[in-house]
Amino acid sequence: MGLKGTLPREVLKMSLDSILANKFRSFLTVLGIVVGIITAIVVAALLLGLRGNIVDMIEDYGTNNIYAFHLTTGFGPPNREERSRKPLTVDDAEAIMAQSNAIEDVAVVAPSIGSFGDGFDDNLLYEGKNYRWAATDGVTPNYQSISNLTLREGRFITRNDNQQRRHVLVIGVNAADALFPGKEGDIVGKMVRMNSQMWEIIGVIEKRKSGFFGENDEDRKVMMPIRTARKVAPQRDYLLHIIKAKQEKIQDALDDAESVLRQRRNVKFGEPNNFDIKTADAFIEQFDSIMGAIGLAAIAISCLGLLVGGIGVMNIMLVSVTERTKEIGIRKAIGATKSAIIFQFLFEAMTLTFFGGLLGVVLAVGISQLIMFLVPSLPAVISLGYIVFALTVSVLVGLVFGVLPARKAAQLDPIECLRYE
Repeated sequence: MGLKGTLPREVLKMSLDSILANKFRSFLTVLGIVVGIITAIVVAALLLGLRGNIVDMIEDYGTNNIYAFHLTTGFGPPNREERSRKPLTVDDAEAIMAQSNAIEDVAVVAPSIGSFGDGFDDNLLYEGKNYRWAATDGVTPNYQSISNLTLREGRFITRNDNQQRRHVLVIGVNAADALFPGKEGDIVGKMVRMNSQMWEIIGVIEKRKSGFFGENDEDRKVMMPIRTARKVAPQRDYLLHIIKAKQEKIQDALDDAESVLRQRRNVKFGEPNNFDIKTADAFIEQFDSIMGAIGLAAIAISCLGLLVGGIGVMNIMLVSVTERTKEIGIRKAIGATKSAIIFQFLFEAMTLTFFGGLLGVVLAVGISQLIMFLVPSLPAVISLGYIVFALTVSVLVGLVFGVLPARKAAQLDPIECLRYE
């Protein structure tokens, strides 16, 4: 062992021998650390995966887009005060376009005209088949270019379709597969019944690559010209503006659009907006704030597990000091210093918590992979940085909670230790 201390390699061997000699006790000791590490890594992996999906969706629809609506958009329902607000109008969109040089185009959407019991039945019928899950929107012809929409077959809504209020539909892949199974490429021109009227399908939307939990709302969309939507569902007057900013001018476009809407909606200076307007990045920030709260809860649970594990390590190391009193006396008698004794027990505690952290990491990665296997729509991204951080924290737990047992071992009197039975 050496008179003045012990080499790190020897200390590591002694630590491993001590841990392996009491395998079950060691496992129970670090169980809290294992649980804490698993919680932190699995939750972080799921949150990173979901955030990646949100970013992909926003990039897919257009990073230069700004969304204006009279209710708060994003995550969570609007509050009661917002329900009394008057909706935006087509004239508002035209004014925004006319009064800003930073805006390339503005699309107007009448969202979900059949989803709120307003008298419009958007169930699609075709030869005995019924598609009940349609999300029916009225859209302007420029919606396709502004939202980067791709068609699997057919064409999109044109200006003539809109001006003449034609009964034409562009449908998502879910509706197409439900009504026309096995007929891909032969759907355009088919007539379906909706709201007791006949409608011609002129296009089928290509499935988006991005989605949330594996789904994209556009997959179940049924789109018609916005003027047609206003005719068949006049009571549904909600309108969403999608404002496409010119390159490198998104902040100018946002400021211009907000200024125009405040003026047209008679919002006085100093008063908050009576509408919602967001850039694509704002949706990511909103998602981050929600996920941050979930992350804090996970951190709290993880810290509780680490605290329990740390207390367990301290207790087991105190027991170890008692059990190895005679060994400590012999080492001191042949010249081991207090610092050498402290180093030995601290290293043993850190080794114990490191293996607890390592076991937690392995189980967390396995659980994350299992979740993705069982629920493919639920993404999980394992970050190497989080793994390194988790292992570092587990070692620090051993360092902090190993101090008291190490000091106790170092302060033992060698003569009393040699007399200990």
